[in-house]
Amino acid sequence: MPSFMPLRRSGFALPLMLACATLAAQGYPRTPSDYLRQMDSNGDGRISMAEYVAYMSQGFHRMDSNGDGILEASELPGGHGRPVTLTSWQANLRRQFHRLDRNHDGYLDARELAAPPR
Repeated sequence: MPSFMPLRRSGFALPLMLACATLAAQGYPRTPSDYLRQMDSNGDGRISMAEYVAYMSQGFHRMDSNGDGILEASELPGGHGRPVTLTSWQANLRRQFHRLDRNHDGYLDARELAAPPR
């Protein structure tokens, strides 16, 4: 798991970590600059909260095999755990975004993506 992924103090750390590891194993980005390029849907060289949430929600959608917007225990890695809704997953991603946005400009750059979570 890359060290720049925002996982600490997250109730969804295990599912998020495994989802990201799955994405990486499928040939997805591995460095902060690679992530920036993948997440940057409008090509402006920085990541907005909307871009971050959309990109990081891909793992949720891949795990949500029945497409109901809820990760049930059977859809979670290991087959157990409390259900997680897409709404709560994305709220967690927004909190992570704010922790990563160290200069508080509303965007992430490669350096902020690489910084360990605080």
